[in-house]
Amino acid sequence: MSASTRTMQAAPAPEALLTPAEVAALFRVDPKTVTRWAKAGKLSSIRTLGGHRRYRETEVRQLLRGVEAGD
Repeated sequence: MSASTRTMQAAPAPEALLTPAEVAALFRVDPKTVTRWAKAGKLSSIRTLGGHRRYRETEVRQLLRGVEAGD
């Protein structure tokens, strides 16, 4: 197997990230509320190179299921 073939196989699929506005729309809250949740540790965020927050879609969906279930 050549080095280029190994490199191509090792690349993981990027995880979907959501903006604060997209998360807010799912929960029907203001985007500032989503930012407060991140600061409080309720939801983890990733910072872009420009300093903007992004949220993992899988984590957001998991939290949304918990809210819908009444947790």
